[in-house]
Amino acid sequence: MLLEVEGLCVNYGHIEAIRDISFGVPEGTVTTLIGANGAGKTTTLKTISGLRKVRAGTVKFEGKDITHVPPYDRVKLGIGQSPEGRRCFVGMTVRENLDMGAYHRSDRKSAAYREDMDRVLTLFPRLQERIDQIAGTMSGGEQQMLAIGRALMARPRLLLLDEPSMGLAPKLIQQIFNIVTEINQQGTTVLLVEQNAAQALKRSDEAHILETGEIVRSGTGAELAGDDSVKAAYLGGDV
Repeated sequence: MLLEVEGLCVNYGHIEAIRDISFGVPEGTVTTLIGANGAGKTTTLKTISGLRKVRAGTVKFEGKDITHVPPYDRVKLGIGQSPEGRRCFVGMTVRENLDMGAYHRSDRKSAAYREDMDRVLTLFPRLQERIDQIAGTMSGGEQQMLAIGRALMARPRLLLLDEPSMGLAPKLIQQIFNIVTEINQQGTTVLLVEQNAAQALKRSDEAHILETGEIVRSGTGAELAGDDSVKAAYLGGDV
């Protein structure tokens, strides 16, 4: 198991955001967390990446307890994140944003670094076209591509994707999900948080449903997508 979350509890002040959740992310898979707004999905990702403190429980990566490891060291271990809302450096160019994703790497002049840059620009040809454009002048879809590309420049073994389809047009949503599948097929394990449950479950090996900070259902993506109660609650009655 690449990632193991065990008995995780996280608070915002006196409010319990996450209550005793446990799940794993097998290496090579796409694992998805779905649920309504406020269910605790984003908090879970932030805790895995080290941005939220743990009240109880553990987070393990490759069998190593990283519960209290700082966020920047988790990046070095192989955990990258594309955050909710993209969070691009809006005053920097596309190239500078991608370079920021590799801030911890010492091989910026190496062939391996150039290969990673080429990989990102091949996945997202629009970024190649906009390579010297200021990120803040780009569309929401282009900024989403940039946020994912920036995370990939860290060479993550586990990529945390938080709401990659948020605010995008349907055609662009399909494109983003196709790229998520391609990233996984290239060897990167993905933990996906997504409101578009139909698209997410379609591409997931495993999935978990969060409600008010607790995991209430787990199964394969196909199992959950075919469940009538899941369809009614999250898929508008259909997939």
